[in-house]
Amino acid sequence: MKAAVVTFPGSNCDRDLAVAFERAGFDVARVWHKDSDLPAGTDVVGVPGGFSFGDYLRCGAIAAQSPIAAAIRGHAARGGYVLGICNGFQVLTEMQLLPGALMRNAGLKFICKTIDLKVATTDSAFTSGYAKGQQIAVPVAHHDGNYTIDAEGLAALKGEDRIAFTYSQNPNGAMADIAGVLSANRRVLGMMPHPERVVDAQHGGTDGAALFASLMGGMALA
Repeated sequence: MKAAVVTFPGSNCDRDLAVAFERAGFDVARVWHKDSDLPAGTDVVGVPGGFSFGDYLRCGAIAAQSPIAAAIRGHAARGGYVLGICNGFQVLTEMQLLPGALMRNAGLKFICKTIDLKVATTDSAFTSGYAKGQQIAVPVAHHDGNYTIDAEGLAALKGEDRIAFTYSQNPNGAMADIAGVLSANRRVLGMMPHPERVVDAQHGGTDGAALFASLMGGMALA
């Protein structure tokens, strides 16, 4: 399986994401935001965390207009997998591949700490390696992680079981404690916490490893 990890000016988690994919067995290609195409045979696109284009205008807004954005949209439209983490989640909402928006944290402060997440659904290639309701410890590092969506959109997420992760103790004011959501076809995941930072015990934990391993296994079976 082949993963393509995109780098924008200001990305700072792209290498971490590439390493997490590699540890799960993916062949990883690195993609620059000015590229117009994804590498041939790409199965999953990783959109990493950081501060793309300095978070000017809105977080992820400029990155969503980069030349590579059209290729990511096309990949998703063909049923390809896409994983957006932190700033990557913001980019995917700006690209309208996921519903809702990420607003300023309710406390108006940057949050950087390990928090507890609850696995809200296992019905996706990203989450099938966990148990429903399982609690995992994953770091967050964001200033604009307050997930917001209208009442109709929230009802759809709940009714279609598309909330992937929730916060056990909400750190940022996110609606319905949402930490991550899935697209309608369940092949695009956006989440604010950083699973790529917890795939190596020497870095403090391995609770993120199952996401990458289950994605590899789920894609192989698809």
